[in-house]
Amino acid sequence: MSFRKKIVVWAIVLGGAYFLLSYHIIFFGKHPILLKKSHLTLNYTFFSVQKKPNKEILAIHDLRKDGIADLLVQEGRMTEEQRDLFMQQYDDTGNSD
Repeated sequence: MSFRKKIVVWAIVLGGAYFLLSYHIIFFGKHPILLKKSHLTLNYTFFSVQKKPNKEILAIHDLRKDGIADLLVQEGRMTEEQRDLFMQQYDDTGNSD
C-alpha cells in the first residue's frame, strides 16, 4: 500500500472515530437521528428510545444535558409542557449536576 493510501485510510479511520466521539446516534424505531454531544465520549453513542418511557430516557444525565428532551418533543413523544415538567423535576432534585 502506498504512503498516500495509508494517509487516506488513517484519515478516514480517525474521522470516523471523531464522529463517534462527537455524536449520539438516537434510534426512533428504524430511523436514526444525530444529537451533538456536549463533550467527547463514547457514552450513549448508540441509543434506542424504542419501548423506553420518557422518564427513563430523561433520567440519563448525559442525554438530558445534550438535549434529548427537545428531540423527544420534535419527534412527538412528549409535549413541551411535559418536557418542562421533567426538566424542572431534575433541576429541583439536584440531578442536573
